[in-house]
Amino acid sequence: MAQAPKYRRVLLKISGEALMGALAYGLDLPTVERIAADVKDAVEAGTQICLVIGGGNIFRGFKGAADGIDRASADYMGMLATVMNALAMQAILERMGLPTRVQSAIPMTTVCEPYIRRRAIRHMEKGRVVIFAAGTGNPFFTTDTAAALRAAEMNCDAMLKGTQVDGVYSADPKKVKDAQRYDSLSYHEVLARDLQVMDASAISLSRENRIPIIVFSIHDRGALGAVLRGAGRSTIIEERG
Repeated sequence: MAQAPKYRRVLLKISGEALMGALAYGLDLPTVERIAADVKDAVEAGTQICLVIGGGNIFRGFKGAADGIDRASADYMGMLATVMNALAMQAILERMGLPTRVQSAIPMTTVCEPYIRRRAIRHMEKGRVVIFAAGTGNPFFTTDTAAALRAAEMNCDAMLKGTQVDGVYSADPKKVKDAQRYDSLSYHEVLARDLQVMDASAISLSRENRIPIIVFSIHDRGALGAVLRGAGRSTIIEERG
């Protein structure tokens, strides 16, 4: 008998770069399909899931600002990139037979629903995956902050961050050979050690709402399901004491 999931409702945050696979830009469809298959398995196991996907594989706001575009305009461009990624993930999930809704913080009703909290919750209660696009709808806020905000609004039991590595390290393990890996951390430790898991506002928002953050590798097939069962290799960030 399959082990029941530990979490009833979660938000999964995926960076845009995670969708690139081995590509230097854009979407690698086999990678998107593999992630979508993990999401489908998790929903079928009984977990309600919503997603926030970044747009860094297409456009990064702060990079555009550094290149001479007004920061607010660059951030709006980045928000549009997240809508493109959300629509791609929706298409793959629905091809797999999983009903999915995209809700955008910037209204664009021709292609997706506007963000409405109660409607999003109802979608998840009906077994649909909800993908939140366009961040918070405001410039100067990252998709990490948008993920923490939506996790709080959706009353999620946890926020899962799918990354390039299997947890939180003291430094980039791809660059620092002896970087220390953590099994667990407090919100305060993440902020005090400047561990770059998520931006400070996302960590603080999660702390205020007592939403644990679980960091794991999105590239390991089946890792999402393992984390949802309380197993697998990951780092959990939560309040201690």
